Amino acid sequence: MRSADLRRTGLRVKGVGALLLLVFGVLGVRAAHLTVVDSRGSQRGTSQTVTVLRVPGARGTITDRHGDALAITVQAPSIYAVPEQIADRDQTARAIAKALGRKVGPIRERLEKTSPFVYVARWIRDDQAKAIQAAGLEGIGLVEEPRRTYPNRALAGRLIGFANIDGHGARAIEQMEDAWLAGEAQRVGVERDARQRLLPKEGFDPRRSVGGDVMLTLDAALQAEIEEALFDVVRMTGARGGSVVVIDPATGDLLALAEAPGFDPNRFRTTPYPDTASAAFLEAPEPGSTMKAVLVAAGLELGAIAPGELFDCEEGRFRVPGKTIRDVKPHGLLDPAGILRVSSNIGASKIGFQIGPRRQHEVLRRFGFGRRTGSGFPDESAGLLRPWRHWRTVDHANVSFGQGMNT
Repeated sequence: MRSADLRRTGLRVKGVGALLLLVFGVLGVRAAHLTVVDSRGSQRGTSQTVTVLRVPGARGTITDRHGDALAITVQAPSIYAVPEQIADRDQTARAIAKALGRKVGPIRERLEKTSPFVYVARWIRDDQAKAIQAAGLEGIGLVEEPRRTYPNRALAGRLIGFANIDGHGARAIEQMEDAWLAGEAQRVGVERDARQRLLPKEGFDPRRSVGGDVMLTLDAALQAEIEEALFDVVRMTGARGGSVVVIDPATGDLLALAEAPGFDPNRFRTTPYPDTASAAFLEAPEPGSTMKAVLVAAGLELGAIAPGELFDCEEGRFRVPGKTIRDVKPHGLLDPAGILRVSSNIGASKIGFQIGPRRQHEVLRRFGFGRRTGSGFPDESAGLLRPWRHWRTVDHANVSFGQGMNT
């Protein structure tokens, strides 16, 4: 009896063993099929730990003529998500919204995307990043991104412009020199650890993608003084705005360009795009109006006119041999300052008559009109001036070389 029971038990054990072998065999065949024949299984397993990120190159630095930084690139934390790894998206969205102090709805929409990788919030504060990391949310991680920042805030903001959240130059120098400043983006394979932190693979060197630097002819200290004076005048007069351009007549270097109202490039995300434009870049002054300032300066320098002298602007119409000179608006008696203020063609013409054509020509030549500026830059022969120079940093040992200056 006992022998029969043992035989039956042995048969049961063998049957269970055979069944287990069959199950494991089927699983092995399926695993081989997924990894060898059908690559989706291998890709799905790899995607849980490995991600390919596109890391934009850190933009080069913009400096003034003395090397003081006007625009730099720093690293800022951003939140990313792998939606397929998030079990409870509502709870995750509420946790992120609480850490960031934002509304849940837009974050929930980001987590609903079908992409394998999405940004949830970019350029967050360090304390917010620590809160997200401490929460340990499944499928949520942090990555460092290059962020453009402007240490002097609104100083020369309209001249410098800004780079948007994707690292592309959007205004002024940042836009005009975008290709040089931007560098090259790298595609980096990274692995995630158990805490969803990104671990770059070997071979990633952020210095390889750093963009070139741009040195402006601007003098930051002079720019600050000019801006302060301009803002005071605009405030006192109640004007809608104003601009001041300071150029070294001997070299053609742009030393200062102040515009009111100002613009802080650090706040481009909350500033309407039209309000970030530079009138000096986009609006071309009428040449005749530009010459009026030179004409008045020549008259005062030569003693042909006095600062308080009055000129009859003929109520907008002044007949000379062969021509009638007109003003946009009629004016009566104006002093030289008033002629400049209203840009009177008649007043400027009468000042020119008092100076005389020969002395006008001499003064214009002394101002540098009709002669190429002696910029001292390598490519003087081009005759075209840019208020900046190019530099590309080779490494962190402050070794650099120039490229294409003043072309």
